[in-house]
Amino acid sequence: MPKLHVKKGDLVQVIAGKDKGAKGRVILSLPREDRVVVEGVNMIKKHSKVTHQGPRGAKEGGVQTMEAPIHVSNVKKLKDEAKKDDKPAKKADQADESGEDN
Repeated sequence: MPKLHVKKGDLVQVIAGKDKGAKGRVILSLPREDRVVVEGVNMIKKHSKVTHQGPRGAKEGGVQTMEAPIHVSNVKKLKDEAKKDDKPAKKADQADESGEDN
């Protein structure tokens, strides 16, 4: 299975195609197909029929707008400032001036 340069949750920018320049987060990565789904990019309209099957009965039909996968070579990873402080502080940083832990 090939390795992708982006993963779920990364901030990316589209560098080629009809949505060139658009930025968004990766919702889903498909490494076997070398494709990723980016939030708000490559929007398509999908038509669905009303069905009465399933555990809860009727399913609504109509036109739904959703993201379609794009090739991973058409996106580049961007620096994400929001993810820098996601690690907890080290225990040595939490010690007070006397040098004792609480």
